[in-house]
Amino acid sequence: MEISWYGHSCFRITERGMPTVVTDPFDHEVAGYAALKLKGDIVTVSHDAPGHNFIKAAKGNQWELSGPGEYEIGGVFITGVAAGGKKGERNMVYVIDHGSVTVAHFGDMQEVPTQAQVEALGTVNVALVPVGGGNGMNAARAAEVVSLIEPGIVVPMHYKTKASKPNLEPLSRFLQEMGISADEKAEDSLKVTASSVPTETQVVVLNPRS
Repeated sequence: MEISWYGHSCFRITERGMPTVVTDPFDHEVAGYAALKLKGDIVTVSHDAPGHNFIKAAKGNQWELSGPGEYEIGGVFITGVAAGGKKGERNMVYVIDHGSVTVAHFGDMQEVPTQAQVEALGTVNVALVPVGGGNGMNAARAAEVVSLIEPGIVVPMHYKTKASKPNLEPLSRFLQEMGISADEKAEDSLKVTASSVPTETQVVVLNPRS
């Protein structure tokens, strides 16, 4: 499996022979990053906001998911759990299971999930977690959720970069909460298999693709 970050909360998750998943495509005028040019078969939307629901940016999509439930599409199993949204608003957490690796996209989660919600998510190998505050979790709360979920890999998202427009906190605050150097080397993408998932939680920082 390969996971690429396009900035803000948008990722592209690919696995050979299976449908490609795009999470939270954004309107570039809102997010500040370059206009999205990507293809995906399945698009998940955590909540109804221009920085997360710009579905037409994902070309070729055949399935759009924006609510809770269990879905099976071309061998990909996706579970949508409503969890941790801004008060009065719904936020969807999607767990994407390609059969060997599970990836959870936490959308704009603000609150720590309940025990029932954690159980509904199941085992999470890779967690895509908002860390920059705003309408998502700040660094301290994100670290608390990571401790609760215990994923093998954490990929931070939704934080301040040179390109981003929203008023967010820098990545360094989350890295500090996790006890990691602010000079953590960023990767262009994350390639992961069932055998490569670490037993102790590791943070992987990704460069946004233009």
